[in-house]
Amino acid sequence: MSAVESPPPSLEARIRGLLPALSPAQSRIASEVLRDPAAVASSTIGQLAARCGTSLPSVTRFCLALGLSGYAELRLALAAETGRTSPSWERGTGSEVGPDDSLDDVLRTLLRADTRALADTVASLDVAALERAVEAISNARRIDLYAVAGSAAVAEDLRLRLHRIGRGANSWSDVHTALASSALLGTGDVAIGISHSGETLEVLEPLTRAGRQGTTTVAVTNYPRSPLARAADIVLLTAARDITFRTGGLSGRHAQMLVLDALYLGVAQRDYPLAAQAFDATAEAVSLHRHPNGPSHSSAAHYPVRPTRRSPS
Repeated sequence: MSAVESPPPSLEARIRGLLPALSPAQSRIASEVLRDPAAVASSTIGQLAARCGTSLPSVTRFCLALGLSGYAELRLALAAETGRTSPSWERGTGSEVGPDDSLDDVLRTLLRADTRALADTVASLDVAALERAVEAISNARRIDLYAVAGSAAVAEDLRLRLHRIGRGANSWSDVHTALASSALLGTGDVAIGISHSGETLEVLEPLTRAGRQGTTTVAVTNYPRSPLARAADIVLLTAARDITFRTGGLSGRHAQMLVLDALYLGVAQRDYPLAAQAFDATAEAVSLHRHPNGPSHSSAAHYPVRPTRRSPS
């Protein structure tokens, strides 16, 4: 059975991912493109430069930063995306919650934002990088996870999942213990830093130190040019956008969980018999607590995250 190819990441997701690394002039251009992509698609390069108070070379550099050949390709890409009436280009969709919005409106805004974050993350994720991370984790002597605040819960979830399939890992949310642990890492180990912004020092510092000692480092972040991404050997990108009062909020964590779930399942697949045996053993150990009136035999069937064998193609 042939793999289903994911659609390419949306232009909007690529622009938002680059925003923190753009120059002031390029940021103005990006804001204008995000504000009214249809108008930019029908504008000349001179008209866009004038509206943004910048120069023609700045517009060209902005296009090159997006991986495009120039302004003509930007206009074509914008025309294609706006022509498909993508919800992500609707003004305010998934990004703004006003004081007069009903709770129904809020729920729909959250759903659009989270759905878009997951779809754009799948489209943006470098599968080859994901495979390298899976291989490194599968062969690692030690695995350290660094994350704070909301990302710490995501890191702890991955730690527990890896433990269930016999892959011990450590999760550190305090910078002192994280740095102490990173000082003991080296070749053959893996350090994973998780930060939506990619600028969290408590995550960046231990990951950087581990990398200097020969550890394979993995960054899970929303921004490809962030300090964390630059410091890592392998970068796994999410593509979430912030909502009013929700910077780095649940849509970002949902995207992180998607990436880390893919890591977990990839590791489980690489040594399926061992992972399945470990999963069944841990399920048996807690079965009476989960089902106190039920049988004491293995209840692995009740665990939806149990790694499952693929059917032959």
